[in-house]
Amino acid sequence: MAYAVKAQIEDPRAETFIFAAQKTMYGGKHIAEGDIVFLFAGENEGGQGLVARGVVTSSEAIPRRPDLERQTPRVSVSIRRAALATGRLGRDELRRFKDWNDGRPETELNFKFYRQATNKIVGISEEAATFLEGFF
Repeated sequence: MAYAVKAQIEDPRAETFIFAAQKTMYGGKHIAEGDIVFLFAGENEGGQGLVARGVVTSSEAIPRRPDLERQTPRVSVSIRRAALATGRLGRDELRRFKDWNDGRPETELNFKFYRQATNKIVGISEEAATFLEGFF
């Protein structure tokens, strides 16, 4: 399975990215060493959307806190950059894909990233991963 991370990314050209205690959704908690990851610089922090593709070099689940009844799973990951995006793909490009049942990879990404605009790690379908490969 491939994954996508939407987070604050200061330097999209960095060789390594480290994300500590990131929120996970849509299967993102299963991210593991060797997995392919597409990196999106979050627009809420001034980013532009898709910036890079990488490979997970380490992954560690954050233990749940016993004092919280409901808690979103979190994970810390390190990612080695493999490629920089050559095309633009962000909130503006995905905004028009709103028919949640159309099966399009653009709609899947819009739903998972922008329906709830928080930064997160998400699992993505093979179709979405293939679509994203077209930006490299």
